[in-house]
Amino acid sequence: GKELFARAIHDNSRRFSLDFVVVDCASLPEHLVESTLFGHTRGAFTGAESDRTGLMEMADGGTLFLDEVGELPLDLQKKFLRSLQEKKFRPVGGKKEIKSDFRLICATHRDLKAMVENNTFREDLFFRIFSMNIHLPPLKRRKKDISLLLNHRLKKGPAEKKEFSVSDEFIDELLLYEWPGNVRELMSTVDLISSETASGATLYPHHL
Repeated sequence: GKELFARAIHDNSRRFSLDFVVVDCASLPEHLVESTLFGHTRGAFTGAESDRTGLMEMADGGTLFLDEVGELPLDLQKKFLRSLQEKKFRPVGGKKEIKSDFRLICATHRDLKAMVENNTFREDLFFRIFSMNIHLPPLKRRKKDISLLLNHRLKKGPAEKKEFSVSDEFIDELLLYEWPGNVRELMSTVDLISSETASGATLYPHHL
């Protein structure tokens, strides 16, 4: 549910009309993280056949969400910290700096403080991004959220043009499950059920 919370912060801010840009640091190959964030110019490295706009520039005026920020390569953290402080950066292979003013929201499942002590995460960057901390327990520890998330997804998800009623038994079944995949697993389950069930139906445990 980290991205859901981050998007809620963005949608309820003065920046809501501009882009919400997501960077999954864990899924990016290490050699592409810098060019993905900062962008690059044509010929900056092998395979750079054209200029590419970085995600930090795309987030200008909006929100940049770094998911799993603990996976950010150590040698890139200093450059990223400077860009946060100066609100400008230079694309890979570029000569001119680009200005970008965005809200930064970071998420991680790792213990960043322990990483700082182990010298695997920069202390100065840690204090820069840790100005406000929201601890989000796993979904199995906040099961009161499940019915709210269910209703939200049925109204705002892929099946928003369909109408469903939900039985108490269906909710009870959702509450019994541990949801190891957290909100993402719940959303995927709701999407699958709603795509295979006709509009106007009442959802029961057998739909699961």
